[in-house]
Amino acid sequence: MVKHQPLQVYEKQVFVSFVTGIYGCRWKRYQRSQEDSSRWECAWFIILCSSFFLLLFWTYFWLVAQNDFNEFNWSVYNRSGEWRDETIPILTSTTVGFSYITFLMILALFHISLGQQMNLYWVHKIGVLATLITTISGVVTVDDIWGDEWDILLVSLQSTAPFLHLGALATVTAISWLVAGYVVRRERSNFHVMVLLIYIVILLALYLAPLTFTCPCIMDRHSLRPRPDIIGRRGAPMLAPENTMVSFNRALQHGASSLEADVTISVDGVPFLMRDRTLRRTTDVSKVFPARQYDDASFFNWTEIRSLNAGQWFLESDPYWTVETLTARDRSRIGNQTVCSLVEMLRLAARANSSALLDIRKPPPEHPRYRSWFMDTLWAVQKAGISQKRVRTVTWTPDTDRGRVRGLQQTANEKLSVEEIRQRGITSLTLHYSKASHKDIQEYLANNVSVTVYPVNDPWLLSVLWCSGVPSVSSDAPQVLRKVPYPIWLMSQNAYNFIWITSDLVSLAVVIGIFCFQKWRMSGMQNYNPEQIMLSAVTRRSSRDVNIMKEKLIFSELNNGLSSTEELSLYPENGYARYSDGGVSD
Repeated sequence: MVKHQPLQVYEKQVFVSFVTGIYGCRWKRYQRSQEDSSRWECAWFIILCSSFFLLLFWTYFWLVAQNDFNEFNWSVYNRSGEWRDETIPILTSTTVGFSYITFLMILALFHISLGQQMNLYWVHKIGVLATLITTISGVVTVDDIWGDEWDILLVSLQSTAPFLHLGALATVTAISWLVAGYVVRRERSNFHVMVLLIYIVILLALYLAPLTFTCPCIMDRHSLRPRPDIIGRRGAPMLAPENTMVSFNRALQHGASSLEADVTISVDGVPFLMRDRTLRRTTDVSKVFPARQYDDASFFNWTEIRSLNAGQWFLESDPYWTVETLTARDRSRIGNQTVCSLVEMLRLAARANSSALLDIRKPPPEHPRYRSWFMDTLWAVQKAGISQKRVRTVTWTPDTDRGRVRGLQQTANEKLSVEEIRQRGITSLTLHYSKASHKDIQEYLANNVSVTVYPVNDPWLLSVLWCSGVPSVSSDAPQVLRKVPYPIWLMSQNAYNFIWITSDLVSLAVVIGIFCFQKWRMSGMQNYNPEQIMLSAVTRRSSRDVNIMKEKLIFSELNNGLSSTEELSLYPENGYARYSDGGVSD
């Protein structure tokens, strides 16, 4: 006969132990607590959230910036003088950091959901702080050497905004479970009301966000213009050394309808193809002319330039990780490439019945061909035997030089108004994708101004420009764009409105349902005595394999709300006890 001996059952909480153990190294039950987290731990949670959102932004940036990886490496080369793929360590560290911070973020949210006190382990605090500082340093560095690239974020939203909206809506809807549990289960305070109001404002902003979207691919498919022509920018530089005959041949083989090249004038008046100011990156000038490797490429004569190898660097540095895909014959051919002249490239374009886009670099003032460089270019066009109407030139500056050139189509690489285009006699524009807005493109096309957008290397960007009606794009990867026969997504306005409104209504219904359920659950729990809940949970268990720990609670006085006649009856058949009136049975 035992009286007043409530029994406590301690079940194994494997999931809770895992969450608190990984997050705060609190594997034992006595180490955990359901009290409110300290302000210090709340501050670390805010730091964790800041790291997560910054890394989310950083990861998204590098995903869409794949379109310009070649431009990034080239910018780094111009500063360091060494050509290497700098994106590999950045992508690796970003992937590791984002995975680590996301995992900790999920554990923190589980702490909140389970009502556990958050205590981030000191090792994780160091890791979070190191990741945050590293990411901030990366953002500052990119802003310094590649600041113009931030524009790609706004351009990418023209393609990804509808999908990001649905993802953000699903995430915020799911978070309503935590918000409802936090607000409902506690006594009202100003802070709780503020949390609720902030959540409502964010939710309403997401519901109305599509009103601000400008997505060219939300259109009637019957209004879709023909596929843009692909221009091989320096040929196909991912498959062969840029500005070489092999590269231009590869571009034509992969569907390029035109070729683009960077033209420099040699000291003896021969136009040749070279992007850089010097010959160091794409030739072996450091071996052949080591004392002149830093000289301007235009101060070499054509005989000296022709003696340089322009393909071996591609095989050695493997800038696009494509050398392993080449056959032995291709490697041999690439390894023997020389610097290409403008005449050779134009003759190839003429044989392939394609056109050419020339980006000409004017020689320095002290160059012997400073005043006759445009005549040298015209001579090369005439010698190649290509129709002048199929040759477009870029950067003919100043405007006084334009009057000297007749027959060639002239294009500008700056954003101009329609009036300025007509005054200068320009027939087309070559614009960076960040400057070619959907509205501007429509205005140019309405006034019969052709627009070429560069660089376009990813399918998503090609799809956006295709839906905008761009006639042609310049690409470093014609082999990639060849595999895009249709925009990656296209949706009518009515279909998108249906998806938008339906998702908002479903989200609203789920949020209201969660708040009502949390309110009902919390109010139901408050109607029970904690001791009764514990005892009723014990009596429902029938398995003999339960790990039971009995703790005797001896009450010296009847101050716990039980009457003097209340007794505890033990049931030896299952090892449990319960209260009964009128005595205890054995």
